[in-house]
Amino acid sequence: MRLLSVISDFSLSPHCFTLKVQRRTTVCRMRRQVKFLKALAPPLIAVLIALYPLNKTPGCYALAQSAEIERGGALFSHACIGCHDGGGNIIQPGATLFSSDLERNGADSEEEIYQITYYGKGRMPGFGENCKPRGQCTFGPRLQEEEIRVLAKFVKIQADRGWPNP
Repeated sequence: MRLLSVISDFSLSPHCFTLKVQRRTTVCRMRRQVKFLKALAPPLIAVLIALYPLNKTPGCYALAQSAEIERGGALFSHACIGCHDGGGNIIQPGATLFSSDLERNGADSEEEIYQITYYGKGRMPGFGENCKPRGQCTFGPRLQEEEIRVLAKFVKIQADRGWPNP
């Protein structure tokens, strides 16, 4: 309804100049249409941007992936670096986060890394919110499921890269 009232509201503006009556009306209509389109353009552009699948473009995907890797790195620095600095393992040398040890220990996929990080394994405590039994879980702060997924992805990417220095 508001759109109709804007369109039907015709008032002569100071932009209209007097030549001939018919031309004056035409010029006023054109100016009114341009003004209306200028007012309508920002919301239409916003809708097009919102509906455009930006996450499908390679550049945006790479940017989102690098942001996720950064987040995984921050989580790793917060929760894992004490034992796994640089992908190593100061508690149990044969359980590093390098590809060869992950493969040998049956943890060479993101899902397996997630499971071990959530529930723990051997000397490694679990960091999941619902980790049980209590003795196998960390006494420190727990991580949310989504955080552990990002962390597992980070560990897998770093393992595939050979744990390069940041």
